[in-house]
Amino acid sequence: MADQPDVTIYTDGACQGNPGPGGWGALLRYGKHEKTLSGGEKDTTNNRMELMAALEALRALNTSCQVTLFTDSEYLKKGITEWMPAWKRRNWRRKGGKLANVDLWMKLDEEIGRHEIHWRWVRGHAGNVFNERVDQIARKAIPK
Repeated sequence: MADQPDVTIYTDGACQGNPGPGGWGALLRYGKHEKTLSGGEKDTTNNRMELMAALEALRALNTSCQVTLFTDSEYLKKGITEWMPAWKRRNWRRKGGKLANVDLWMKLDEEIGRHEIHWRWVRGHAGNVFNERVDQIARKAIPK
């Protein structure tokens, strides 16, 4: 929809040990405006931090938006764009049984319904300025 704000989001998660203490970071860009978000947990996984970054970035949007979301996590991108429909058909289960991080996948499913989102994968640590920035934000958010 043309009347929706165009927002670009970059997200990243980081962990010291996996599992271990972890952090997540997000950068939201709208026109000339930028907002950074971050958080961390003492005992988590890298995948949970990747999901938290996307979830919290989308939660921060207070209106329906056209979103381009960049992530270096294939787990996040494929989970949303490829695997989620089958998980939902199987009542949030994988073919092999239990779905890891089901709580976050379900919350993400709620949030993505509010927006039109284009998911983009970007190679991590490959010189993308904004990806490098959210990587630093995520690392700084790891609890000491």
